[in-house]
Amino acid sequence: MTDATPTKSNLINAQISLELSQKAFELLDKKRNVLIREMMGLIGDARKIQDKIERTFNEAYKALQVANITMGISTVEDIALSIPEETEVGILLKSVMGVEIPRLRYEKEDLKPHYSFYRTNNAMDIALAQFREVKYLIYEMAEMENSIYRLAMEIKKTQKRTNALKNIQIPRYKEMVKTIQEALEEKEREDFFRMKVVKKKGLDKKS
Repeated sequence: MTDATPTKSNLINAQISLELSQKAFELLDKKRNVLIREMMGLIGDARKIQDKIERTFNEAYKALQVANITMGISTVEDIALSIPEETEVGILLKSVMGVEIPRLRYEKEDLKPHYSFYRTNNAMDIALAQFREVKYLIYEMAEMENSIYRLAMEIKKTQKRTNALKNIQIPRYKEMVKTIQEALEEKEREDFFRMKVVKKKGLDKKS
């Protein structure tokens, strides 16, 4: 592209292309920075949730062990089978700089035991409450992990585009503008010199 014919029209086109490339680079660079900040915030939140999941799960597992010992494993299994599966979970999409990231839609219901109290004890109630909390934390973790992945992929694509503009497109158009300007300036100097020669010859003839 640097061997374009050195005309004023091509110079204007090259200058416009350079300006557009520089603006595109600035916009993509801002987009990348926003996405990185968003992703880093999610990563920090995900770490906190992961720690909370581990703590809550450990508490739930300890309570479940106590329930198994005091109530019997078969009784605990029967109670577990009576608990309905989660079905009321929807997915909404939120746009962050054009990147759609998921938001799980669900309602935290009040704890309602699905078993009779005469066959259970406090350990079972604690285990149920803790595992229920783990379920909601896992929803949050799944949402964040998916969002982080999508943001990371978009950051990677945006980085490739900014690199292409910075290292290829912008230098190419700068070189084109410089080459055409130098060629036009050289042509102007030659025309000016030619006009002076023609004018001098005309004066010599008159004299």
